[in-house]
Amino acid sequence: MIVETLQGWIDQDRKHTALKALQGLIWEAGYRNADFTAPIYPDAAQTLRRWHALGLPLYVYSSGSVPAQKLFFGHSDAGDLTGLFSGWFDTEVGGKREADSYARIADSIGVKARDILFLSDVVEELDAARTAGMQTALVDRIEDYPQSRAGDAAHGHTHVASFLEVELPL
Repeated sequence: MIVETLQGWIDQDRKHTALKALQGLIWEAGYRNADFTAPIYPDAAQTLRRWHALGLPLYVYSSGSVPAQKLFFGHSDAGDLTGLFSGWFDTEVGGKREADSYARIADSIGVKARDILFLSDVVEELDAARTAGMQTALVDRIEDYPQSRAGDAAHGHTHVASFLEVELPL
């Protein structure tokens, strides 16, 4: 019964706390044993390193727990990227499709929302970030989304196919 419930949550892409905790345990063991590394797009790792070198503060906001985020970025196929980030946020700050979550993040890091660029491949998350006042960019990779989400599908967000296309400042 438990396995079926968990599999159902995975199939539904549910962000349930228990599922995320289990994911974290599996990741911790797998990374510790070097059974796998976290896949990072080469353009993303390159751009994050460049932005960090420019002195830009970088933050992660994910539906995965903060410990899981640190495991992921600490054991990526591009090496340990954790040192690039100034902070980490998960759904403890609120849901990723809720504007208040992004306002809380801006308050937490002490930056005006209008001075923050939020990148995502989820249009509804970008909508929420924009509602909170943030700049947004839809990362629409052809390998992930064969049908481009440009135009109306992008809801007016800046549209890029890779991190290399992001122009600062927006």
